[in-house]
Amino acid sequence: MPMAMMASQLRWGWRPPPKQQRRRMAPVVCSVAVENAQRKERVRLKKLFEEAYERCRSAPTEGVSFTLQQFTDALDKYDYESEVGAKVKGTVFATDAGGAYVDITAKSTAYLPLQEACIQKIKKVEEAGIVPGLREEFMIIGENGTDDTLILSLRSVQYDLAWERCRQLQAEDAVVKGKVVSANKGGLVAQVEGLKGFVPFSQISAKSTGEELLEQEISFKFVEVDEEQSRLVLSHRKAVAESQGQLGIGSVVIGSVQSIKPYGAFVDIGGISGLLHVSQISHDRITDIATVLQPGDILKVMILSHDRERGRVSLSTKKLEPSPGDMIRNPKLVFAKAEEMAQTFRQRIAQAEAMARADMLRFQPESGLSLSGEGILGPLSSDLPPEGVNLTEVPLAEES
Repeated sequence: MPMAMMASQLRWGWRPPPKQQRRRMAPVVCSVAVENAQRKERVRLKKLFEEAYERCRSAPTEGVSFTLQQFTDALDKYDYESEVGAKVKGTVFATDAGGAYVDITAKSTAYLPLQEACIQKIKKVEEAGIVPGLREEFMIIGENGTDDTLILSLRSVQYDLAWERCRQLQAEDAVVKGKVVSANKGGLVAQVEGLKGFVPFSQISAKSTGEELLEQEISFKFVEVDEEQSRLVLSHRKAVAESQGQLGIGSVVIGSVQSIKPYGAFVDIGGISGLLHVSQISHDRITDIATVLQPGDILKVMILSHDRERGRVSLSTKKLEPSPGDMIRNPKLVFAKAEEMAQTFRQRIAQAEAMARADMLRFQPESGLSLSGEGILGPLSSDLPPEGVNLTEVPLAEES
């Protein structure tokens, strides 16, 4: 410091601060410098955040090395959803007597108990096709509190799919097959599409009793499908009515012998019980039906008559015999030529009907047609060929 300045300061009574006080002023200066640096850093970070926000808003995928589809695929592959009721995809990697272990790419392991492995009752998971390597969609139904293992269910997923399938079949008014598993005071219980449905006695065909249908697989139509109320109501009567409407006189169908009576055999033809009378089994006389047919035999039979009002169907194998007695000696030949013999039978019926119509024309000269002795329907005008029309070429008459 210059001497003149020092003299001036001494004149006015100024004294320099002690060394200890000068040492205390140094941290104050440093604190101000640090605060300024932090303020600048906050400003810089705020600017970076604002720039990043603007990029995310205007161009979120700019500069990203993978596509949106790749990102979606990665989410599907690594599904970490673990809430109860959620559906997850998993791969079975081990099985034991109680169930199966499943990898669902979650933080904890997952286990599929035996009782949740299938909508049907099974004794081991392998019966339902659950083996290591199987990849399926499961539903999380709980968590084991001791080891955080997730509890899975395949039965719940199948249960939802079964209800959806039944709703679809009801909308299509489709006929389905179901097995009668039990009976009660009100009707029958049948299993359809993995679900148990109720068949009221009023919806059972009058030709069959509950005892006869027990453990049998028969046809049904859906009356009510209500998943919320767990109501599945079926009708055997409606299914039978539709099947009966499709039976044509002279058509050949496959049936199974249900029971044997002294006067004939009852044959199941797609949920309908038809009577194969002893006189319609063969051209040869049969004294004991049991020597020719047994319950459970599979036959080809021809529809002889169909009474829709009474629900009665008459059947015949006699009309299918290439030679009289073939049904007794060689039934396989009868079944092999069944369609051919039925075609011949229908042609005869068609020709007989045409002949009957032609006989009526004999007494109707105004029709302009005449019938020769050879069965040729000839013209009296130039609209038809001179040789006439051969009645053997008349199209078959089949009942719709």
